[in-house]
Amino acid sequence: MFLMSKIHIVGILNVTPDSFYDGGKYTPRTQALIHARQMISDGATVIDIGGESTRPGAPSVSAEEEMARVLPIIESLVRETDVTISIDTVKPTVMRAAIAAGARMVNDVNALSAEGAVSCVAETGVQVCLNHMQGTPGTMQVEPYYDNVVQAVYDYLEARIQACVDAGISKQAILVDPGFGFGKTLAHNLSLLKHLSVFAQLSCPVYVGLSRKSMIGALLGGAPVQHRLIGSVSAAVIAAMHGAQYIRVHDVAATAQALAVVQGMIEAK
Repeated sequence: MFLMSKIHIVGILNVTPDSFYDGGKYTPRTQALIHARQMISDGATVIDIGGESTRPGAPSVSAEEEMARVLPIIESLVRETDVTISIDTVKPTVMRAAIAAGARMVNDVNALSAEGAVSCVAETGVQVCLNHMQGTPGTMQVEPYYDNVVQAVYDYLEARIQACVDAGISKQAILVDPGFGFGKTLAHNLSLLKHLSVFAQLSCPVYVGLSRKSMIGALLGGAPVQHRLIGSVSAAVIAAMHGAQYIRVHDVAATAQALAVVQGMIEAK
């Protein structure tokens, strides 16, 4: 067991019509802001805003459409809160616009692989989460294969960290996410969770997103997404006890209660 001293809850705010759990629920701006405020009240220290779904098979949207969805929300939240606002995007154009609007973290499932993405983060000095994904959202769950998933993900993230540092991004600004569900089978996901503490050797905070994903449903006998709360909170606790410092969730209040117990144990003499 590998325990970190500070755990951040990242509240998910999808302003998309097609995200796997909450698609369409927060596309009205008023509802998005109400939900963000509630997550902050419940204990989120980061709000991660996404305008393009990355669920398996999700279609892409234009940068213009993505910005129209996310920028008004970012601007409103920045005016009223001091929590970190994160932009969940793969597009450098969207990154720059979101940062100009006040976002202070980029969460990129492509680990800044797009042309211009690394320079955007290097020039603006924001935090960045580098995610591992095999393939694209459209193809990633088509028979993913690894000789050793933990080693493959570790090597990829190590290489992306080095590329970012070489381009002028401070290593202190980098977080790493092994990418649960992004081109992985259930067995791959469980192996990554079991060996999550290995990623601390990269000397960057570990960020995980397990909330209500299909791996939780599979472990619960095929439970639909709306019945995966307890499984998701359990996964968050396991991740925290294996070194995750940033835990991205839909259900902030329930996760915050569970992680308060973990935090208490960490701080105990």
